Amino acid sequence: MSSYLLTTLTKKKEVDAIIRDTIDKVLILRFGRASDPVCLQLDDVLSKSAREVSKFASVALVDIDSDEIQVYVKYFDITFIPSTVFFFNAHH
Repeated sequence: MSSYLLTTLTKKKEVDAIIRDTIDKVLILRFGRASDPVCLQLDDVLSKSAREVSKFASVALVDIDSDEIQVYVKYFDITFIPSTVFFFNAHH
């Protein structure tokens, strides 16, 4: 599936870094599971779109099952899978 073309984040420090380091672009983080069929459908759309929007947006996948990511799951009150959070200059 085409989600392999997108960066997958599993550690809090990876998410912190991508949020902090993505400047003057929209950052799209998809929180979900690689085994979920709905996530795979969204991943397919995101990966097909990533190249077209690369000048003004970056896309990454966040593994919601990772223990380190649970701080973000709670902070963003993620209850639906998949969930998408958008950032611009480190603000959501």
